[in-house]
Amino acid sequence: MAPVSDHVGNVSGLPSAASEDPLRADIRLLGAMLGNALRASDGDEMFDLVEQVRRVAVDARRSGGSSAAQLHDLLAERSLREQIVVVRAFGWLSLLANTAEDVHVERRRRHHRSVGSEAQPGSIDASFARLAATGVDPTRVADLIDRLQVSPVITAHPTEVRRKTVLNAVRTVSELLDERGQTDEAELPALDARLDVGVVTLWQTALVRLSKLRVRDEINEALGYYDASLFEVIPAIVADLERHRTDRAANSVDADSSDASLDHTISMGSWIGGDRDGNPFVTAEVVRFATRRHREVALSHHLGELHRLSRELSMTERVIQPTAALRALADRAEDDSPFRADEPYRRALRGMHARLHAFARDVLDDEVPGPAPHAVQPAYTSLDELVDELHVVATSLRGHGAGPLAEFEVDPLRRAVTIFGAHLCGLDLRQNSAVHEHVMDELLRAAGVCADYAERSEAERVDLLLAELASPRPLQVIDGDYDGQTRNELAILHEAAEAHRAAGRRAVPHYVISMADSVSDVLEVAVLLKDVGLVRPGAPGATATSQVDIVPLFETIDDLAAAADTLDALLSTPVYRQMIASRGDRQEVMIGYSDSNKDGGYLASQWNLYRAQRALVETAHEHDVTLRLFHGRGGTVGRGGGPAYQAILAQPAGSVDGSIRVTEQGEMVAAKYANPALSRRNLETLVAATIEASLLDAAQLGDDDPGAAAPMGAIADRALTEYRELVYGDDRFVEFFRSVTPTAEISSLNIGSRPASRTKSNAIEDLRAIPWVFGWAQCRLMIPAWYGAGTAFDWFAEAEPGGAELLSEMYRDWSFFRSVLNNMGMVLAKSDVEIGRRYADVLVHDDELRTRTFQRIADEHARTLEWHRRITRLDEPIADNPLLARSLRNRYPYLDPLHTLQVDLLARFRGGDDDPLVGRGLELTMNAIATGLRNSG
Repeated sequence: MAPVSDHVGNVSGLPSAASEDPLRADIRLLGAMLGNALRASDGDEMFDLVEQVRRVAVDARRSGGSSAAQLHDLLAERSLREQIVVVRAFGWLSLLANTAEDVHVERRRRHHRSVGSEAQPGSIDASFARLAATGVDPTRVADLIDRLQVSPVITAHPTEVRRKTVLNAVRTVSELLDERGQTDEAELPALDARLDVGVVTLWQTALVRLSKLRVRDEINEALGYYDASLFEVIPAIVADLERHRTDRAANSVDADSSDASLDHTISMGSWIGGDRDGNPFVTAEVVRFATRRHREVALSHHLGELHRLSRELSMTERVIQPTAALRALADRAEDDSPFRADEPYRRALRGMHARLHAFARDVLDDEVPGPAPHAVQPAYTSLDELVDELHVVATSLRGHGAGPLAEFEVDPLRRAVTIFGAHLCGLDLRQNSAVHEHVMDELLRAAGVCADYAERSEAERVDLLLAELASPRPLQVIDGDYDGQTRNELAILHEAAEAHRAAGRRAVPHYVISMADSVSDVLEVAVLLKDVGLVRPGAPGATATSQVDIVPLFETIDDLAAAADTLDALLSTPVYRQMIASRGDRQEVMIGYSDSNKDGGYLASQWNLYRAQRALVETAHEHDVTLRLFHGRGGTVGRGGGPAYQAILAQPAGSVDGSIRVTEQGEMVAAKYANPALSRRNLETLVAATIEASLLDAAQLGDDDPGAAAPMGAIADRALTEYRELVYGDDRFVEFFRSVTPTAEISSLNIGSRPASRTKSNAIEDLRAIPWVFGWAQCRLMIPAWYGAGTAFDWFAEAEPGGAELLSEMYRDWSFFRSVLNNMGMVLAKSDVEIGRRYADVLVHDDELRTRTFQRIADEHARTLEWHRRITRLDEPIADNPLLARSLRNRYPYLDPLHTLQVDLLARFRGGDDDPLVGRGLELTMNAIATGLRNSG
């Protein structure tokens, strides 16, 4: 966090613009208000303690020393309640600073637009300007716009602890702060009073839950982002794309204007309620709840907007002349009110509301939210009818000079109905391949087909599965003797089929297979989908089809290396190739950043992901199949995170090609979608980067370029060896990891619904990648994002003549390598070996294990920092990003007391202190540290 006032409670007001920039002033003001709230509710003594802690932390940072010992002395003897107040103070300061920074970014964007500045990189306007400047063929641009598909997929996250209540309160503060920057001086006192109320509300609101989060809670909280921003922003971005398409056609003799709908350009997805890989709490009932809630939120929005328009479009036939089609809609509405006799739009829209209400009643089993219709009308047979009728309304409005009403009121709803439909977003199903193997083994045994499927070879399994795909009979036996896991899996598939019947194919569009490494892994899912009618068998004389994209997920280093061979074998299977043809000759493949990183470290993961993408693109091309890559990225660099714009541009040539899916996880979901401004900026960034990566020929170096590919491969291999020697080569490393990080506590506290590990095993291999990375971030060592790089660079420089110079050239000329080093630099800037040392000193009780392991980490950290400096020619890891550098410098002092208290609370918790306040304090420190770091999970 970054309050810049000398005192947290300074209430001197807002300094003049000459003395402080707007961001500094906003953070100062929010810090002052928070100080006042703290003093009013907890008293002068607590306020003074927080202020004393702040001064110690700031002074130590300014002098280049550590405040850990002094902070421990200040806080160790304080009561748990007092310690929690300190944690809450610095946690809220971090969150308020984040809010001020987000508002400031949007304020700058508005300023640039108002003064006619060039479009900012990462915006759609900037992308189209760049395309025009580089002379990209307009027909290529038009073709890309028509087929552009960007899909962010929101996933559950076991380390996100922020409540929806808090998100709503922060949104209020954000809106008021933004309004403040546009308010006259005379109105500031009244607005500041409202802002003060918002800060007081935050201070007196619980940051964490009293009970453990359930999957249903995660579903509902994720759905809040639709009303908060997505219903508004996605149709607006689509409208901008349509404008660009029209403008380019008008300005070019070579490009034709297309009438193709762009309403599927951005489609949201979700794993929450469908991802059961290692999560026993995702059941058929949860899948039913998720898909129903999706329908409920979508239809509630459409009904609400129709009802609003039926009140607001009050045009009278005494003044305007509507079209005959609009009059027909009005006449069919059966609205006999004399007060609306001359208001055709109101009557038409009331009729449309009634028909949609009837449609919703069928889809939602008679429980329809919102106001009842004025009359019973026949239900729409599909929402396409509603879209057509909204087009009638918009056309009529334009016919009598009310075009702005059509553009700003009706068209957004028409687009929203097309984009969100009755399904809202696609719920992906995901399960581990090992579970599919178990289910298939039980099904084949109960059906009398095969008693030893799990022991069969890959070729024998494929033959068995192909025979089942060719058979019209179901494999499932009524009253079969199946265990609980198999029954649950089958029930989930039946719920997916029900969701298709209720809301269409987009309700459950993908089935992701974790740890996929063979053709049988994919065919098993095809057979299971066939049993519920989502795959039609390829019987003699029939063509196999699928209503669901079956998506293999390659996530370990070895699986990534073999991914192209697996895809080649799969696409060479005739019945599966028929299924792909039924999906528009498109195969989706997911690549896992998180598990590949945990498996092999950052450099090896990044390089193997890059190579796998190139090979997958080539393989798909050989089979005349369009490949869509699904990037399983997390918020932190160790899980593939980092700035999305640069990351997409750094993908191998041909791997984007107009379409991309990417996961959105944890605290990054709130950071990206909590309000319209954030949502607009982040979705536009994804769209802009996808356009540029598809059409612009950036410097992309591959296996055929010995100047980059061979050195990168050698470096990645050396980094892989160093990483695995540390993480997997020492039997006691897992003991060090679980001691020095709070990973074990994640499962026992009220953080997320999903277990931290897939199994009850204590092994790192079975730990989920999210808590693995989150734990290292909490103690600020962050090894998943850098460990092994320093040794690898050191080795290469010694082994290769001119190696150091070549590394600098690769950084300068290769967008992939530059992105890798820049993201690594961001994590190196956030890591802090001295803070990590305190975690080790207090929490790792074996002296030999602590000394040996920590020294190895510290030495590698120093090597990596030095090589980052030499390769990038930057004195500091993020010296080329002064805004981020300033933000982090300001935040560091306020993270120090949080780390000090977390270490002490962990020691108490592990020592058997069962006071509920110890657990609560730990949850608060985890949240506050993650908030201060901004991308840690």
